[in-house]
Amino acid sequence: MELGAFSVSLAVQDIEASRTFYEALGFEFAGGDAAQNWLILRNGTTTIGLFQGMFEKNMMTFNPGWNAKAEPLDTFVDVREIAKDLEAKGQTLLHKNLEGTGPGSFALVDPDGNPVLFDQHV
Repeated sequence: MELGAFSVSLAVQDIEASRTFYEALGFEFAGGDAAQNWLILRNGTTTIGLFQGMFEKNMMTFNPGWNAKAEPLDTFVDVREIAKDLEAKGQTLLHKNLEGTGPGSFALVDPDGNPVLFDQHV
């Protein structure tokens, strides 16, 4: 099953300090708004999100419908199909926002307590 673009969403304490740190590592601004406490940074094919005050823990994030540069794909597995497949496999989904078509999201937690977010924007 194709899950979409992968990134790591980091729960940060100070978004500007984190931005400065990751830019020193070679990451560049790719989207977001620091005034709204979220930024997307990219280094080659690696994408991270910095989120201040939005999440309790760092989490893996998959974006169905996007490639690694956050560009829409012509064809992809919809987040609702992914959710249905995971539920059929016995996974418990949290924070489901899967009404209608288009954007939607859900989360689950792996056996070690790590959150995994599926967040479709298209």
